[in-house]
Amino acid sequence: MAAACLLALSCTPKSTPDKFTYSLDEFADLEVIRYEVPGWDELSFGQKQYIYYLSEAAKWGRDIIWEQNCVYNLPIRKALEKILNTYDGGDRGSTLDWFNFFVYAKRVFFSNGIHHHYGEHKFFPECPRRYMEMLFDETGCDKRLVEIIYNPDIAPFRKYQGEGVDLIKASANHLYEGVSQKEAEAFYAAMEDPDDLQPLSIGLNSRLVKEPDGSLKELRYTTSGLYGEALTKVVENLEAAAAVAENDVQRKYIAQLVDYFRTGDLKTWDDYNISWVQDTLSRVDFINGFIEVYGDPLGLKGNFEAMVNYRDDEASNRTVTISENAQWFEDHSPVDPRFRKAEVKGISAKVINAACLAGDTYPSTAIGINLPNADWIRKDYGSKSVTIANITEAYDKAANEKPNSVLKEFAWDEAEIARAKAYEYITDNLHTDLHECLGHGSGQLLEGTSPNALKEYSSTLEEARADLFALWYLADPKLVELGLLDNPDAYQAQYDSYIRNGIFTQFTRIELGKKNTEAHMQNRKLIAEWCFEQGAADKVIEKRVRDGKTYFVINDYKALRNLFGKLLAEIQRIKSEGDYAAGKALVEKYAVNIDPDLHKEVLERYAALKLKPYRGFVNPDIVPVTKRGKVIDYAIEYCTNFVGQQLEYGEKYATLTPATLE
Repeated sequence: MAAACLLALSCTPKSTPDKFTYSLDEFADLEVIRYEVPGWDELSFGQKQYIYYLSEAAKWGRDIIWEQNCVYNLPIRKALEKILNTYDGGDRGSTLDWFNFFVYAKRVFFSNGIHHHYGEHKFFPECPRRYMEMLFDETGCDKRLVEIIYNPDIAPFRKYQGEGVDLIKASANHLYEGVSQKEAEAFYAAMEDPDDLQPLSIGLNSRLVKEPDGSLKELRYTTSGLYGEALTKVVENLEAAAAVAENDVQRKYIAQLVDYFRTGDLKTWDDYNISWVQDTLSRVDFINGFIEVYGDPLGLKGNFEAMVNYRDDEASNRTVTISENAQWFEDHSPVDPRFRKAEVKGISAKVINAACLAGDTYPSTAIGINLPNADWIRKDYGSKSVTIANITEAYDKAANEKPNSVLKEFAWDEAEIARAKAYEYITDNLHTDLHECLGHGSGQLLEGTSPNALKEYSSTLEEARADLFALWYLADPKLVELGLLDNPDAYQAQYDSYIRNGIFTQFTRIELGKKNTEAHMQNRKLIAEWCFEQGAADKVIEKRVRDGKTYFVINDYKALRNLFGKLLAEIQRIKSEGDYAAGKALVEKYAVNIDPDLHKEVLERYAALKLKPYRGFVNPDIVPVTKRGKVIDYAIEYCTNFVGQQLEYGEKYATLTPATLE
């Protein structure tokens, strides 16, 4: 234990090993993984330089996501950094108390704050409070933070979901200040124009606060406003990237993004997204801004998110085939024709390799992205969908480094295991392709339906809609016809894993007795539980028990596909019509509450495997190579130290002043 602690806080070594190992660190319920950057040396010098500056722009927004997640996060992070950098007590690295403090610090770094990155509940140190107080005393940190760290009644949830409470007041995120849910909803409802066919993403880039006189005001995220210090550095590096961009198209939308960060004008944000989504030819691409609204209980405000990537040309052939047939998929969807797009525009899809993760995509990241989020831009201009190849590969390779397997523990028989080994990896990737490329981009709102009609349930229902679209089409003979699958029954491997995970194994990620609150997990539970109930009479999905262990077995794959189609039709109707009551009923009944007996069982069985349910990443470093004072190349160096990278980022990319405790 002592050796491990000392190693983890030594200088951050970098290496490019002959045999690349993926799994880097494990603690609590988390595993840290490295991802490779394949084909880096095949990129031109200009492309590498462009990626370098875009990556710097991404990392300079780091403090923003910490501050958005909770007002206490930055001061607590600064204190933990100071302790790790300066505490020189004799117990450092040699006692259980230090070890438990160290694990807590790593959990905070991983979650970008004091709340679980996925479950959104507050977590606590296992070292005694008196030990934490000693560390704060010895390093001159503000001891009032210790009360915040240990008190379960202070900021218990980053985002709270539930009935009968004010969701804003019950949530610790810093997207609102002094405002009630009722006041916020009324404020933004007054801004909506039901006749506007190109509505702005109201509330996306601001904090809503109550003034001393009781009026409400938006504090915009701009270079001269809220988060100005961080956004100024983001802009500086975006402008440096524009100077070395691949083409004028990139320069145009970078200029629009810079203008948006300077002004906060949401019309400019739409202009940027329209220009960005139409760039389908550039090799290097990125996202940067206030994008996803999962962190807001009202589903309005975007968290800072960034990623830099470049196209994997060979692997993209798969997604190109899907996007070229987008109209066929839309026309044959099992939803009411009123809710389908008569003309699918601008669907572009590609497989990419990530070069930098930042903001809400770091350390934990999605494996696919579909943007922009505005429904009217998707309808009129299209969308970009990506599957992140080197991330999915890293997950797969890291799992193969482990001696134990979730599949062997929770699959019913050898036939199910054989299906998974043969087809789960490709159907996983196809599921992501279909979800991101077509699922999110499918369907349309009826005229007059507000894009915010589903409120706090919008994220869960949108993810369910995209997942169901993918699940429905994975079993369609069209995929074999297009050459995307070589076996018409390959989809069964994905159906097995989806039901197994959605109804059972994903709850290894949640503490016993907690509710299911994260949108993606809610979506999977909703689908699996609804199908289990709807198909119960015919035992479409059967719950079996053998040797005291529970399994969920699919008996009729075709019937299950029909259930997926039926639920897709209903959720598309809910979205298209803005049926809040029906959406709420689905989520509250099927997505939130976990069977306590099943939950206890899955936790015990998973614990015996000694695996971690959550995984995230360290970034590789992009290092300028100089000769006689001139940069001649950019090299990739792979980080071997999770805490070292966190401390390095904390020092190098610090911009925001931590909140003053009152």
